[in-house]
Parts: sequence; structure tokens; C-alpha cells
Amino acid sequence: MIDLGITKIALIGVVALIVIGPKDLPRVARMVGAMLGKAQRYVADVKAEVNRSIDLEELKKMREGVETAARDVESSIRTTATDFSSDMNNALATENTESTWTPPPPSYKHPAKKWRVKRSNMPAWYKAKSGVRTKALSGAARVARFRPQPLK
Repeated sequence: MIDLGITKIALIGVVALIVIGPKDLPRVARMVGAMLGKAQRYVADVKAEVNRSIDLEELKKMREGVETAARDVESSIRTTATDFSSDMNNALATENTESTWTPPPPSYKHPAKKWRVKRSNMPAWYKAKSGVRTKALSGAARVARFRPQPLK
């Protein structure tokens, strides 16, 4: 960048004051500041656009890599599945020639427990001893229970 020190800026200001004049100098300074601001915004926009395009290219490359990996996995699964199905068909063909026995389906067994009865992990006497609540109170019941009694 341009190396501008205090002395160089003061020299430029004095020359501008002499060339432009004290009457038009504030208007020119505002115009130069506005132009510099526009130039800075334009450069920032160009940088952002370049960064977006670079990120987009990286994402495209990453997507292509993932797609090729997915195709490879799919093809390996397909080959494994076809090998497995051919092996199973061969095994079934040889088994069907040897015997036709099939295992019986499992019989239904009724559960012996009473599923409607709730069973607790902790005994009621232990809950009472340790102060664990066994019944929930509604909000109105809790207010009525803990409401201070009037003095008599």
C-alpha cells in the first residue's frame, strides 16, 4: 500500500487548499470520501463473490467425491447381494433334494404376570420412612394443605 505519514497528508492538504481553494475544499473532500467508500464497497463485493465461487467449486468437488463413494458402496452391496442370493439358491436346491423338513412355528405362551397391576421397585414402607411422596397432589389440594391457618 501507499505509505502515508502525517507529514505527507499535511502536504497534500496544503496543496489541495492552494489549488482548489478554501471555498470548494469541503465539497471536494466529501466527494473524494464518497468515491473512496464506493471503491471499498466494490472491492469487498468482488472479494465476497470470489470467495463464494471458490466455496461453490469446493462443494461441487466434495459432492462428486461423495457420489462416487456412494456408487462404489452401492455396487459392492449389489455384488454381495447377488452372491448371497446365488449361494442361498444353491443351498436350497441341495437341501430340497435331501429333505423337506421345516421347523414348526413357535407356539403362543400367555404371560403369567398381571400387567394391569403396577409394581413398584421400592417398597412402600421404605418410601414412607425416607419421605418419598407416593401420591401426587393437585395444585388446589396443595394450596389448601399448606395454607396458613387463621389465628383464633
